Amino acid sequence: MTKENKSLKVKTSSRRKFFKTAAKAGAVAAATVAMPNIAHAAPVTLKMQAAWPSGANIFFEMAGDYAKMVSDMSGGSLKIDLQPVGAVVKTSEIGAAVSDGNLDMGHWVTAYWYGKNPAASLFGTGPSYGMSSQEVMGWMEYGGGRKLYDETLAKVGFDYIGFFHMPMPAQPFGWFKKNVTKVSDVKGMKYRTVGLATNVLTAMGMVVRQLPGGEIQPAMKTGLIDAAEFNNPTSDSQFGMQDVSKHYHLGSFHQSQEMFEIPVNKKRYNSLSPAHQAILKNAAYAANSDNYFKALVRYSADLAKLMNTHKVNVYQTSDAILAEQLKGWDKIVGEFSGKDPFFKKIIASQKAYAKRTMKYLLMNQPNYKLAYENEFGPIAKVKI
Repeated sequence: MTKENKSLKVKTSSRRKFFKTAAKAGAVAAATVAMPNIAHAAPVTLKMQAAWPSGANIFFEMAGDYAKMVSDMSGGSLKIDLQPVGAVVKTSEIGAAVSDGNLDMGHWVTAYWYGKNPAASLFGTGPSYGMSSQEVMGWMEYGGGRKLYDETLAKVGFDYIGFFHMPMPAQPFGWFKKNVTKVSDVKGMKYRTVGLATNVLTAMGMVVRQLPGGEIQPAMKTGLIDAAEFNNPTSDSQFGMQDVSKHYHLGSFHQSQEMFEIPVNKKRYNSLSPAHQAILKNAAYAANSDNYFKALVRYSADLAKLMNTHKVNVYQTSDAILAEQLKGWDKIVGEFSGKDPFFKKIIASQKAYAKRTMKYLLMNQPNYKLAYENEFGPIAKVKI
């Protein structure tokens, strides 16, 4: 090998060592800059209390679904410490606790603060006007409902931002000691519900009592109440309602369009980064779909179990009772609107939205029941 070749080889080897050493140095330098941001940026944790017990409770599970979505969307930089009912405050105190900062967030329904202002019920358990919970949520976001909701919060002194998720299917009329088909069958019955539905069913002649979910089954067992509703086949079976009644009536206008409310302390929310604020909001939208899909699968499976394993008789609430419920709504809405111009303002907004959107939707929807029965036969006789 010539001297020139040896010199060239040495120079080439030196250059390779130089670039390799420089690359390593660059990587170390980059890691030195980046690692402190990763290592020292502790996740932001928000404490949330739900109105539901932990364990076998699908509502607590759905609150957990929302919390997981928040964590996943943020890459773990925003977390929710989800606590069950009673962990910090009573259910009725969740709104005040979030407003005061004793909790960062809550998970409940607006009917639970109906006692502070009846208008609360209009954001989830109000009159239908043909709308399901899906359309009420549409009114909230695109029909002027959110502005009215924020005004209602201000009126009762709640200092929080509210998000909504899980458009619930219409709630069953509930559990009775016999099949009820006529209005006279339910007059005088001691019955459990919440929100404006208490006024509506009282107008029908029922004796209504508001009880927390966990007290419903024992109250019916001891005779404190004769009949009750909570929400859906899964929750109802988790409460053990099949052990105190074998007559279950589905489909009712007393609470036909409810959804979860997620209150977030306003000061705490404003302290978050815009990205974290957006995640809290958009995770609620994502939970809408996820929870609704889950509900259809679980509710239908548990309804089948109630019928097949527990021998529960399942009925559709009669048109006679539904018609009387609508009369009750007309009466109560008229009374509250006459006393409270703000209540009347919310009702007017809902009616305007329902009149326009539901004309389109109801005229556009084909008769899905016709298609179902074409394939499976009369719905009342289908075994699932």
